[in-house]
Amino acid sequence: MLYLRQILIMLVSLFTVRVVLESLGVEDYGIYNVVGGIVTFFVFLSGTMASATQRFFSFSLGQGDQDRLNKMFTVNWLIYGGIALIAMLLLETVGLWFVYNHLNVPETRFTAVLWVYQFSILTFLMSIIASPFMALIIAHEEMKIYAYVSILEAILKLLVVFLLTLLPFDKLEIYGVLLFLVSLLINGVYIGICISRYEECQFKKFYWDKGIFKDVTSFTGWTFFGQLTSVLRNQGVTILGYQFYNASVIAARSIALNVANYVNIFANNFNTGLYPPIIKEYAIGNKPGMFRLIFQGSKITFYLMWIFALPLFLQMDTVLSIWLKNPPPYSIFFTRLALIETIINATSMPLSTAARAPGKMKNYELPLGLIQILIFGVTWYLMRCGLPAYVMFVSACVGSLVMYVFRIVVLRSYIGLLAGEFVRNVLLSVVPVIIASTLPSYFVQRLLPSGLWWSVLHICITVFLTFSCIYFIGFDKEMRVKVKDFCHTRLKKGSLR
Repeated sequence: MLYLRQILIMLVSLFTVRVVLESLGVEDYGIYNVVGGIVTFFVFLSGTMASATQRFFSFSLGQGDQDRLNKMFTVNWLIYGGIALIAMLLLETVGLWFVYNHLNVPETRFTAVLWVYQFSILTFLMSIIASPFMALIIAHEEMKIYAYVSILEAILKLLVVFLLTLLPFDKLEIYGVLLFLVSLLINGVYIGICISRYEECQFKKFYWDKGIFKDVTSFTGWTFFGQLTSVLRNQGVTILGYQFYNASVIAARSIALNVANYVNIFANNFNTGLYPPIIKEYAIGNKPGMFRLIFQGSKITFYLMWIFALPLFLQMDTVLSIWLKNPPPYSIFFTRLALIETIINATSMPLSTAARAPGKMKNYELPLGLIQILIFGVTWYLMRCGLPAYVMFVSACVGSLVMYVFRIVVLRSYIGLLAGEFVRNVLLSVVPVIIASTLPSYFVQRLLPSGLWWSVLHICITVFLTFSCIYFIGFDKEMRVKVKDFCHTRLKKGSLR
């Protein structure tokens, strides 16, 4: 049922993007994503602390230390408050300076840009305040809360789209306001749930521990660097692209990233649930159990992505034409490249989680951060040389592969994970699935006539072939038994209809 809910959320989100694109137009849609990118440039402040909070909460829960958990919440809450203040100062000074001096938007739309920028800041600050509460839910492994709140969020964003077509205001301005109101409500729900459910989430008694504060800030120092370079590589490239190309190209890039993110929903949710068990296995010293979670998590993450990515990749022109009617130029090619990058990054999520378990981040984050800075620099150079816009995605794919290899290598010294074991347990299972599902799906596509219903038939055949290859080639005997038992139990309970 969890993944059925996620499919529903994905479909609603895709419909939302279509209507927003139609309502705003290609130019305003591209402008909104650039302005939002400037604010997102500072998301590393929230993301860094959220990663640390999840790690320390999960570690304390794994050790069963409630007193330390209470102190952990208080310390992180205070840190998040400071982060919110710093973020607001940076966004209202450095960020605003960039908007005024370096964001080449049409003069007639500048007022709307400022409006959207200010409400994007408010949306971002709200996410910072709610981050420790969301991290606490993840640490307690109550992922159903995420599923239900995500459904509520999808419904509210659908309502935003409906209001966008009715309200007699500037579409770009009112869109920013409505998204802030949705963020305010959703994050308020997360905060309310945590306060009502978890003992450590309270404000009656002040807990403080200098040692915990030192541990958290030390851990996040290098994670801070990694998050900064990650945002530079993604949102920074989007902002650069607007300087070298046009709003239509940025709109196409935004559509590609949206599609990749929606496909990535299932992998993200799976890995969010995988994060606490990996940390807890490390906390109790069970490395074999930790390695088993890493191997299984990497494979299942890829399979969850591949089921959707392969049919989308082969039928991208048809899917985008149905979804958006008139997609911007480059959308099809950009989206295919974005899917490749997303699959590489998503499959390495369990490795990233394992690297954070020991709490010593310098040897991990520094090289990866330098690679991401290099990706940004190379992309900038290639754009200045006049290369086509697709270099934004090609350089990202190459960089993601390099980072993937590095993660495998560096984990040997960090947690004792051998590269040969990872290759044998993960890559040698994944590669045959790719070959066995792609080749017949491609030949079937070539044999079928053109047309909408033939494309739908091909998508169904591809999904069936992919499922079959994953089950018979990707899963070992033990995993197939588990899948059978899971399906049998679900069907018996009437959960799947």
